[in-house]
Amino acid sequence: MTRTLIFGGARSGKSAYAERLAIATGKPVIYLATAQAGDTEMQARIAHHQARRPASWRTLECTTALAQTILQASTPDNLILIDCLTLWLSNLLFADNIDFPEIGSITPPENFSIQRSAFLRALENIPGDLIMVSNEVGMGIIPQGAISRWFVDEAGRLNQAVAAQCQQVSWVAAGLPLHFKQS
Repeated sequence: MTRTLIFGGARSGKSAYAERLAIATGKPVIYLATAQAGDTEMQARIAHHQARRPASWRTLECTTALAQTILQASTPDNLILIDCLTLWLSNLLFADNIDFPEIGSITPPENFSIQRSAFLRALENIPGDLIMVSNEVGMGIIPQGAISRWFVDEAGRLNQAVAAQCQQVSWVAAGLPLHFKQS
């Protein structure tokens, strides 16, 4: 069982690279889609990803209960591709429709910590291969609002925690992977 993290900036080619890796395994793929089509722009992004995926892949939409889904779907004979962890993190943060302050400390919803911890534990226990896609959002200027800064910090912490459990970690820029960790 191999854990792989593919991360990079927006439109860096990370999803396409993850999909090529999944195809190369020859295993049946279960694609866990974390995006929610809240507006026409996001609907177009989702449609772009759907059009690129092989018809043989099974797609499960998973907006918050990621740990439960991967534990149920993973087998030694399949591969799960999660796209993407930062959208999932955002879903957890905003699931309760909390009006976060622009200034001051941020208290995430209780389910945020529960689901994040459950996901990291699940990574240790699934029997099959897993490829995860995530955004690197912390390389630009520091955001002005408190919730944006908190999200950048949490995304970075999640990427670090996931990478520590992975045998393979690759950064993608301009469609080209740079391998940080390979076992």
